[in-house]
Amino acid sequence: MFDSSSHSLITIAGFAVNLMDCMLLILAAILVILVVTIIGGNRRRSILATQVAERARDAEIHMNELLKTQAEMQGRMQTMAEIFGRRQAELNQSIREQLTGMSNNLGQTINAQTKSTHENLARLQERLAIIDTAQNNIQSLAGQVVQLQAILSNKQTRGAFGQGRMEAIISDALPPNAYAFQATLSNGTRPDCLVFMPNHAPSLVIDAKFPLEAWNNMREAPTPQEKQAAERQFQTDMDTHIKAISGKYIIPGETQDTAFMFVPSESIFATIHEDFEGIVQKANRARVIIVSPSLLMLSIQVVQAIMKDARMREQAHLIQTEVGRLMEEVVRLDDRVTKLQGHFKNASKDVEDILTTTGKIKNRGDRIEQLDLKEPEKTNRPSTEPAQQLGLDIQK
Repeated sequence: MFDSSSHSLITIAGFAVNLMDCMLLILAAILVILVVTIIGGNRRRSILATQVAERARDAEIHMNELLKTQAEMQGRMQTMAEIFGRRQAELNQSIREQLTGMSNNLGQTINAQTKSTHENLARLQERLAIIDTAQNNIQSLAGQVVQLQAILSNKQTRGAFGQGRMEAIISDALPPNAYAFQATLSNGTRPDCLVFMPNHAPSLVIDAKFPLEAWNNMREAPTPQEKQAAERQFQTDMDTHIKAISGKYIIPGETQDTAFMFVPSESIFATIHEDFEGIVQKANRARVIIVSPSLLMLSIQVVQAIMKDARMREQAHLIQTEVGRLMEEVVRLDDRVTKLQGHFKNASKDVEDILTTTGKIKNRGDRIEQLDLKEPEKTNRPSTEPAQQLGLDIQK
């Protein structure tokens, strides 16, 4: 049988190495490897444990930092929440204040608008009331115009209308003793008004019977032919009336050589002078002056001024007497003022003399105050110093 333990396999450095030895060597190598591996593993485990511990410590530190950071973040978040809460509260308060202000302003604006609207409505109602009153006045005026048309359509009432306007103008401007209505002249005629002139001058005659019927026919003519016929009739009536005034009311020595024909409307007066110049010229040649209400008022004011001048002339001698008496009083006043001036001059001289005397007295008083009143030294001879000190002038 083969003995493997005694059979050498290899020779190393002179020593024979058999199979057993190789196996032992291999086992030893394996053991060494195992030991080295175990030691290396332990070292690696130790290193790994150390690394794990370091990592755990780093993780713990990092976790602590994270927790600290989280706590800081939570504090910051809480602070921000508080800040946001305060800002939100301030914002809400500001919004509430603004809304309250806007509500107040809106309420005031609405109240002002309401008040203005009420005032405008009140003014509108007042104006409507005024308009209603004006409308009533217009309706009343329309009724009066209708009445006026009815008056002017009747000859008698038309004459009374012109007579009334003329009498109103005369009575408002002249005193009652300066005119007479429906006075009778020496020829038996009765003019509408007679104005008494001053200084026994002839009276002025005023006639108020204007032919208004022909005028109305001319104005209301529907066709040109009828209008021309009405114009010719108006000219004929005016010529007849002018001749009647000139023949009946112009009486030498009793009335003025000019008479007035009163036209109760300014428009009629203007139309006559604009469209019927021939009638005006005929009236002027007949010494009949066509006058409107304003022109009659102006003429009566001139007559009033003439009357006032005549009254002043009548009272001229009284005025001269009073002026003479006034001059006498002025001369007497001048004499008395001259005497008073002399008295003032004498009084002024006396005052000057008194001031001179008081000045001397004051000067002597000053000298007395400046004296040395100490007791002088006793000597055997009489002293004359006090008299010299007094500086008195015996003669004075």
